[in-house]
Amino acid sequence: MIGDKWTFLVVRDEQSPVRQYSLSSGLLRVLVAGGLFLIVTLVGSAVTVGFDGYARLKLAQLDTRNATLQDELQDFQTRVNHLGSTLDNIAQNDARFRSIAGLESIDPDVLQAGVGGPGLGTPEDHSLWTIDPVISEELFEASYDLNQLERRAQLLSTSLSEATESLLAQRDLLESTPSILPTSGWLSSSYSESRMHPIHNRPMPHPGVDISAPKGTSIYAAAKGKVIKSGWTVGYGLTIEIDHGFGYRTLYGHASELIAGQGEEVQRGDVIARVGSTGIATSPHLHYEVSVQGITQNPANFILPESLRY
Repeated sequence: MIGDKWTFLVVRDEQSPVRQYSLSSGLLRVLVAGGLFLIVTLVGSAVTVGFDGYARLKLAQLDTRNATLQDELQDFQTRVNHLGSTLDNIAQNDARFRSIAGLESIDPDVLQAGVGGPGLGTPEDHSLWTIDPVISEELFEASYDLNQLERRAQLLSTSLSEATESLLAQRDLLESTPSILPTSGWLSSSYSESRMHPIHNRPMPHPGVDISAPKGTSIYAAAKGKVIKSGWTVGYGLTIEIDHGFGYRTLYGHASELIAGQGEEVQRGDVIARVGSTGIATSPHLHYEVSVQGITQNPANFILPESLRY
């Protein structure tokens, strides 16, 4: 440094002459500041270009992701619509099912009612609303439709369960209702509040029907139930009595042999005894009674017509 100047010596090699350059301190400061400014500018430009490229890449990725989400949302909405059509078909079957079960159909207004209310909010409440109102609206509509379908599905599930329980109860009632001729034979004596007794020779109630059949002919349970008596009864001889539930009871008298024991569960058509003439009887036959809620009924009213032979 000479005075207010800076001197620079430039040596290329041993054979070349030495070159000397002198710069004032002010000019040097300007050059250094300019160089630094240029470096900072270049670095800043590089960083800006880098960030811009990165931002463009992220934007492209977001656009791709957004397009994918829209496609998936559209596919989801299509599936929701198909599910709605499926529930419509289920609702039609449910109406027929309920009719068979003796139940009224669900009110269409109840089944088709919306699921609005404060719990669902609005599209504006979604966090996406400020970013993409269109997608926010579509998401709200899809959520609304899905909630409605869930509500309809729950209603139909409850309805089908109710109809199933009703049908099962009806089936149980039908299976417990005496409905067949308990033995193969001919109706020799009908139900009567007063008939001439063949042995006592005086009018007496006959709370059942007599079915003539050869001794040893099988006697069948008229319906499912539980044997509550299997033994000797005065006047009836060897007797089977079955409680079928729902207030139904049947009695089978004058048997020659008892097969079902007390406490045994039987089904309609099970062999429970054999025809005989025990007790007060003049010939082999089955005395058959039906009572409902403790009141004897005409058994013929509970026997399928084609089963009766006079």
